[in-house]
Order: sequence, then C-alpha cells, then structure tokens
Amino acid sequence: MDLNLEGKTVVVTAASKGLGKASALAFAKEGARVILSSRSEDELKKACEEVIEETGNDQITFRVCDVTEVDEINRLMTFAAETNGTVDVLINNAGGPPAGRFEDFSDDDWQNAFELNLLSFVRTSRAAIPYMKEKGWGRIVNIASSSIKQSLDNLILSNTFRAGIVGLAKSLSQEYAEHNILVNTVGPGRIGTDRVEQLDQFKADQLGMDVTDLKGQVEKSIPMKRYGEPDEFAKTVVFLGSGANTYMTGQSLVVDGGLVKAL
Repeated sequence: MDLNLEGKTVVVTAASKGLGKASALAFAKEGARVILSSRSEDELKKACEEVIEETGNDQITFRVCDVTEVDEINRLMTFAAETNGTVDVLINNAGGPPAGRFEDFSDDDWQNAFELNLLSFVRTSRAAIPYMKEKGWGRIVNIASSSIKQSLDNLILSNTFRAGIVGLAKSLSQEYAEHNILVNTVGPGRIGTDRVEQLDQFKADQLGMDVTDLKGQVEKSIPMKRYGEPDEFAKTVVFLGSGANTYMTGQSLVVDGGLVKAL
C-alpha cells in the first residue's frame, strides 16, 4: 500500500522517546519530512540522529518545544513551515499526567494536567490547521490512552483529560472535513514504554509486590498475552496520518492487544 507520505511535512510532539519517537521513525521510513519536538534538546538531537541513521532519510529535523507554552508551539509551526513550506500532518503527543486518586491532587495538579494533556492539543491544532486549510489537505492524529474507551484505576487525571481529547477531535473532524483535514485519536494499551514501566512500578509499590510479578499478571489479562511494541502502535498512527487514509475521521480507537473490554 502506498501511504502517499513522500515529501509530506510531519510534526511530532513529545518525539524524543516512546510512542512519539516510534511514530516519527515510522513516518521517516515512508519518506516524510519529519520534525521532532520535545522539551529536551539533548534527547531530541539523539533521537533525530537515530532516526536518520536507521532510515537513511536525511529530511529529519528537530525543534525544542514545551507544549505548555503557546508561544513555543507557534514558533514550532512557523519553523516547520519555513523549513519545509507547510505543515501536512500533526501528531499530537504529550507525557502522561501523574498517577493517583482524586484526593491526591491539588488545583495546581489539575491545572498542569489540563495544560499538558488537553490545552496543548488545542493549541498545536490551532497553529497547524491554517497551513492544512491552505493546501486543502491535512491529517491530525492525537495520541491519548486506552482510557478513551475504559477508565483506568489510579489515573483520574488521564481519564478526565483524555476524554476531552476525543471530544476535541470529534468537533474538529466535523468542522474541517470539507477541507480534507481528517482528525482521529489513538489510545495505547500496555505498550512497552518508559511511561508504562513507571505505571507498573507505581502499582507494584502500592500492592507491595515485585514489578516483574505484576507485569506477568497484566500480561495474563491481555488476550495476546504480551505487551505491545512501540513500532506496532506507530503503524496505526502512520496510517491515520497518511494519504492512504481518505475517509476515516472523528474516530477514537485503541491499540491494546484486546485488553480493553468496552465495546
């Protein structure tokens, strides 16, 4: 299948590691011009070099951006347009909020999670969409969590703001479909990333058990009996963000090996 990504400009946030990096790598393999962003210049430079080395695609660049700062987001999109002429594809991603229960969090905790995990997606989309409208083509893929389908214990901040991402995507898909801008959301299940390792450790500490034993229990609850790999998740992101996706918009789906039981 031709994904029609050759020469497309793709901006990926939180791309120095984990699902963001895996997505950037997958787009680079398809010949896209990829701009990686995150808050750490050192990690970004390393990730960018690794993507170029693995793919042979030298149209890979990076730009430091804290997605909780609207001015930095605007500068990121301006950089993408000045470097490659436009923004064709936006992959919205951000680090997950802290684990915990309702009474664990202050107003500041809620505000910080809102700005990182929902408002940042609003701002990046707002900055990218004018370029897409001008060309009459664009793709936005939001990386969220399996909590978009089924709430997760001890993750009330994620449960709250990831649901907001779904509502945002559905609204944008309705407003911009006439411009051929397709907007979708993908939630990872238990994918082998640093974030999942941290959540496993948090739960293991709560239960007073070894994290390896906990992971074994979780794997038994997954129909495929294993955690997913970041590149497996990235394949879905790349399809939704590609020219091969011509009619799928406003959807939210999970890549989870069958773990989520909700319909």
